[in-house]
Amino acid sequence: MCCTLHARFRCTITSCYHHKIPNREDDHDHDHDHDHHHHHKEESWIGPDGKVYHSHDGLAPHSHDPIESPGYFTRRAPPLLNRDFNERAFTVGIGGPVGTGKTALMLALCEFLREKYSLAAVTNDIFTKEDGEFLIKHGALPEERIRAVETGGCPHAAIREDISINLGPLEELSNLYKADILLCESGGDNLAANFSRELADYIIYIIDVSAGDKIPRKGGPGITQADLLVINKTDIAAAVGADLSVMERDSLRMRDGGPFVFAQVKHGVGVKEIVEHVLGAWETATSKKRL
Repeated sequence: MCCTLHARFRCTITSCYHHKIPNREDDHDHDHDHDHHHHHKEESWIGPDGKVYHSHDGLAPHSHDPIESPGYFTRRAPPLLNRDFNERAFTVGIGGPVGTGKTALMLALCEFLREKYSLAAVTNDIFTKEDGEFLIKHGALPEERIRAVETGGCPHAAIREDISINLGPLEELSNLYKADILLCESGGDNLAANFSRELADYIIYIIDVSAGDKIPRKGGPGITQADLLVINKTDIAAAVGADLSVMERDSLRMRDGGPFVFAQVKHGVGVKEIVEHVLGAWETATSKKRL
């Protein structure tokens, strides 16, 4: 959905949204892993497109569309063909649940690419700047090339419904440093979270074995439709009782032939393969040759 969503709905709320829906708990049972503690009256409404929208925690109006199936890799939204990479550099979105290794992967990619390419990074947290501070502390990039965004609400809304909170700093960094590649880390969220193609030209979704070998077959757009699935922390699989052969079987089935990588990002295992996927997509999108 376009990043102008906020502006569009702001100007049409009073004129177009005639069908108010009471804010009842049983009408608000969409499945995602954050709490809704509101200290003010919240209303939902039906937009001109027939979808149910609501707003909370300072976010722009957004919807939580029901997902009829886990989705298919071959039917995922394609990269935008009319992207101007002079306006904003090729952008890699990195998403996944809390604790799976998104920030560690950001660090690893920076370390691998920063000598040959101009990079910049944006991180998302709900109420802190912890992930950005982690990258700065570990010297991933010069501090001025890292921006930390506080989304203040549903992390997936800032990468899918109203991307303006990320688009602004990405465009600024891209122009300031003539970036070749931008990295954008989503705040932790559930398996339904995925990046808008208006934000991410290449999408990496990272899970880990600690939640069990069932995760790939649970599906969701992150699992099925990301350009690359990373299954991290394979070194602890035995300790948590996760069977990597089961995860491989289910990833092959759920991703409809789409690529996935087993990794131990913290130890550098699988990182080179991930980089190869990123640079391959960068070459295809920008028509540039890797250095």
